[in-house]
Amino acid sequence: MLATTSHVPGIGVQFWRLTKPRVVSLIVFTAVIGMLLASPTLPDPRLLFAATLGIALVAGAAAAFNCLVEQKIDSVMARTRGRPTVVGTITPAQIMLFSGAVGGLGLAILWHAVNPLTMWLTLATFVGYAVIYTVVLKPATPQNIVIGGASGAMPPLLGWAAVTGDVTFQPLLLFLIVFAWTPPHFWALALYRRKEYERAGVPMLPVTHGEAFTRLHLLLYTLLLAAVTLLPFASKMAGVFYLGAALVLDGVFLAYAVAIWRRYSDALAKSTFAYSIFYLALLFAALMIDHYLPVALG
Repeated sequence: MLATTSHVPGIGVQFWRLTKPRVVSLIVFTAVIGMLLASPTLPDPRLLFAATLGIALVAGAAAAFNCLVEQKIDSVMARTRGRPTVVGTITPAQIMLFSGAVGGLGLAILWHAVNPLTMWLTLATFVGYAVIYTVVLKPATPQNIVIGGASGAMPPLLGWAAVTGDVTFQPLLLFLIVFAWTPPHFWALALYRRKEYERAGVPMLPVTHGEAFTRLHLLLYTLLLAAVTLLPFASKMAGVFYLGAALVLDGVFLAYAVAIWRRYSDALAKSTFAYSIFYLALLFAALMIDHYLPVALG
């Protein structure tokens, strides 16, 4: 049954929700940090704006396409059953047109106002998330998050390429950090949403291998993440300020992971999931501060 008119938000608000603005905001944030780290001084504001806008538009288009493909799954998930795709206030044709127009505009901005490399990498990211992860991996394997995490780890690399027109080892380290962060981040969510994923028929790790197995692997991947976050310092990409921040942030994340492994509760998994978002944002902020600290002090 369709939602009553009095409770249906405006069409603009509905399309906005399809773009998953909270998710996209973290994507854009890591992309912007990639841009800022790629230059010893602040990049050209016009380039920064164009790259940010283009990446944000393509990310929003991918999110809308994801909502369309996962309409059936979203209908049985408490956190997504209110999406316009589920309640039927926006048609599949409208979503396809919206996703194509918004994504096409973003790619055009990147091609004309940034550089072709960034456009192609962003297009590959769209395909990786919207098609390879959403259509192929998510319904097929419990390794969906591990393999599909590659597309989610691309934004800082996109930001770097936008400023330099090249991809060197530094953005690959940023990619590795987000890639290693993705499994513990999503497995914390999957643990306390495991019954919903089971009803939806999604083979998330807690559904296919059980809670204990997932708790152990969340801890192992958090240990891997902590090691990966030290690479920017080890490679002299970042300095002591970043190292200190990373050690503190990693320590808290590891404490959460150990607690989940030893004495699981849904409340603890929710707190871990929330902290993981805070963790990534602060880690990348620390990288940015560390990068510009010598300029500010000198």
